[in-house]
Amino acid sequence: MTFAIRAGILSQLSEQFALSDTQLGWVNSMAFLGFPLAMVVFGFLYNKLGPRLIMILAFAGHLLGLVLTITAGGFLGLLISTFFIGFANGSVEAACNPLVADLYKDDKSKWLNRFHVWFPGGIVIGAVISYLMTNAGLGWQPQIAVMLIPTAIYGYMVFTTVFPAIPEVEKKVDLDAKGIGLMAAIFALLVLIGTPNDFIGGLPGTFLLPLIGVVALTFALTFFRTGQTRDAALLLVLMGIMSITATSELGTQQWVDRILGAQLGGVPGQAMIVLGMVTGIMAVGRYFAGPLIHALNPFGVLLMSAVLTALGLFLMSSASGGMVYVSAIIFAFGVCYFWPTMIGVTAQFIPRSGALGMSLVGAAGMFALTIWNPIIGGWIDSARMTAEETGLTGTAVEVAAGQGALSKLVLFPVSLIVLFAILYALKDRIAKTAGDEA
Repeated sequence: MTFAIRAGILSQLSEQFALSDTQLGWVNSMAFLGFPLAMVVFGFLYNKLGPRLIMILAFAGHLLGLVLTITAGGFLGLLISTFFIGFANGSVEAACNPLVADLYKDDKSKWLNRFHVWFPGGIVIGAVISYLMTNAGLGWQPQIAVMLIPTAIYGYMVFTTVFPAIPEVEKKVDLDAKGIGLMAAIFALLVLIGTPNDFIGGLPGTFLLPLIGVVALTFALTFFRTGQTRDAALLLVLMGIMSITATSELGTQQWVDRILGAQLGGVPGQAMIVLGMVTGIMAVGRYFAGPLIHALNPFGVLLMSAVLTALGLFLMSSASGGMVYVSAIIFAFGVCYFWPTMIGVTAQFIPRSGALGMSLVGAAGMFALTIWNPIIGGWIDSARMTAEETGLTGTAVEVAAGQGALSKLVLFPVSLIVLFAILYALKDRIAKTAGDEA
């Protein structure tokens, strides 16, 4: 719900606080920064803390983030409050992905897809709520406040549910100075890259050097945990790919109102209907993912997804009226399986990495949005300026701005087609070297 309602109130935030699309991108990016930071920390400490304690911390983060958002007075307040919400979301993912993988060891991808039904399912609910409240003339604060209700419900469930115990042998994870130091260094570099600051801007290549540092430290941390060069290298490959799949999916959805609003006639809340339709299709598709995964292999499913996503975004970049909905349906079937199947692939083909591996892959996906959200906002601003310079006015300017961003976003799934085709060709070799649990 937080994802959908935040997407639905971007225009209201822009008007009330006089924020540019680039600044809105930074606000969005804080959710995608908090998420991977939580996953890095709690993925590393999962066996030590257990899922219940991590979920309690998630509840506290959601409660604090929502209250701070409602009382925010400007750009800085929105940055801080959105970070807490993102950290809480990442905590849920860090706790539940390994929990599901442990409960369903023989069919991880199928059940991780079913668990992730409620990410798009929550977006559907949030999109409908945002649409109804926007058309009722209610502002962004009441829309944020509505989310306190499900927060209270899941908080009660966490405190009253008995979670499976972590086996004693798994609690004895190696938390020596080397592992803690590597994790802390990764955490610090992610914060440095993901927050607006002058230091990164002054570096050659801006965030490129710190990002290379994150990659090197992640390789070292994974090798430290698994003892296998193969696992560390494959995990980095999957993390890189996850950054592209997540941007293809969430980079488009988070900006749906700013990208598609004008193409849908500028009717308030209409883009949220498209978002609700897309995520509704995703929820149904994920629930029934099992037979498809068994028929095509996880890498085959991901290749099919990349083709459909590229086609959907390509059509969307020039669509208007009813064709917006057609292209959105194709896009939905494309991005449907990306996230949970990538987590499932990690659990299945790098089993020695455990909770840490799944958390690092998920973290890479969300952290990519920290980098790309301000860039996508910049694309919209730039396309808008170009449209105005060519003499366009009114709605035509906003249509051109949205289509300009979509024409760049389509390059992400196009690159995925090549990458997944290579992995599909190597699937037997990857499975053979995975270990006994694959």
